[in-house]
Amino acid sequence: MTLPTLNDYVSLEKIGSGSYATVYKALKKGGNHEMVAIKCVESSTLSKSAIDNLLTEINLLKILKHEHIVEMKDFFWENGRIFIVMEYCDGGDLSVFIKKKKKLPECTCRKFLQQLALALRYLRCHNVCHMDLKPQNLLLVRKPTLKLKVGDFGFAQYLSNSERKFTIRGSPLYMAPEILHSNEYDASVDLWSVGVIMYECLFGRTPYSSNSIDELVEKIKTCQPIEIPKDAHISTECKDLLLSLLKHDPSQRISFEGFFAHDFLDLEHAPTAENYEKAVNLIQRAVKADAEKNSREAFHFYCDALKYFIPLLINETDLQKKKYLRIRINEYINRAEQLKQSCIDSKNDDSQKSSQSIEKNMLQLNIATKIFSHSFPFNELRALSKSTSDMKAALEMGEVAEQYFAEGNYVLALEKFKSSLGILVRVLGKEPPGRRRDLLHQQIQLWMKQAECTKGLLATKTMGDCINKSYESHEQCILQ
Repeated sequence: MTLPTLNDYVSLEKIGSGSYATVYKALKKGGNHEMVAIKCVESSTLSKSAIDNLLTEINLLKILKHEHIVEMKDFFWENGRIFIVMEYCDGGDLSVFIKKKKKLPECTCRKFLQQLALALRYLRCHNVCHMDLKPQNLLLVRKPTLKLKVGDFGFAQYLSNSERKFTIRGSPLYMAPEILHSNEYDASVDLWSVGVIMYECLFGRTPYSSNSIDELVEKIKTCQPIEIPKDAHISTECKDLLLSLLKHDPSQRISFEGFFAHDFLDLEHAPTAENYEKAVNLIQRAVKADAEKNSREAFHFYCDALKYFIPLLINETDLQKKKYLRIRINEYINRAEQLKQSCIDSKNDDSQKSSQSIEKNMLQLNIATKIFSHSFPFNELRALSKSTSDMKAALEMGEVAEQYFAEGNYVLALEKFKSSLGILVRVLGKEPPGRRRDLLHQQIQLWMKQAECTKGLLATKTMGDCINKSYESHEQCILQ
């Protein structure tokens, strides 16, 4: 295979190919030797429609600049070929990620879906419909943290909420029924595709698995019911969003507004620059109320701010910013804890609605405190484990166990806890004294308690007992 020779880039390897383009990994000459992905298109082989698609893609990518959209850095013509220089995504695509993991825990699915929703919300603001959403077109960046980015805008077009089209575009496996029926359609076809992607993330396969395209198309056209696997353990919010997306009748499908506002995604508290400003504003109001001796109002503002700050902290990759943010959040949690007592003292004098609001914020404060206190020792241990492959793999397995536990899938949670602890206990026996050994011992103790909790939950006889004990045991595990 001959790699393209370019003036400003060194081609390293072929990393993908499509119907009319080949993608290469390349290194930019000079400067900081930036790694890029270059899409190479033989212009002489393109049909008129393919040329139109390519020009639309280039024009769109000039405009679209978003954290969760693959960035176009440059484009040029050379020797009868068109080159589009893109941001390089070191984690491959979501399709490969799902195949490797078999299926994704609900919390991982939520993270990816939240990032995809942020990108789609940005696209809707620009009246852009992607038209070819599928795992192969959702690229992943691993460093400094796992992040999803929407790519390949070859089928994208400007399409406002009021406009309708007839042209067939996209991939059959992820294509909305109204397109396959050759009916007119609008931008909501992207939402059907999101539903199929979500289903595949959760269950490791698409809703309509088929042996041929014809069989697949027939299943979608005849509106065969979407079935949730019987052994699946997903939350009510997750199931509600999934089935709301996979409505065959577009008039019954969830709207973009409903999608962006859905509780499962919680975009309201997503780690964005806009939400950072909201958090800062809430803290300023909390400090002001605190200075005016309005304890209850200050408590509510502190708790509301923490709902924004905790995701921001977890998502922050700059170590200095993370350290500063951690110090500030610790101060806010401590002050909210101090104010909580005065709210407890006054709760009995309040109306039922006011008391419920106080209790809700107290619960949120408890959750924030637990997340805050638990995440940092583990993150430190994970960073220290990078040089030891067994420890690193076992810690990842333990994280998956926690995710299954949170989702109520106790059989898989216990299986993962046992596998993780089997490796970690062996590693601990060989670990020399020091900070890493102390953190590892602490983590093993925590997961042993959670494994015991999981065993207890599996032994319960009724669903009601299971739900109650799950809540109590989970609280005890975290507190201990």
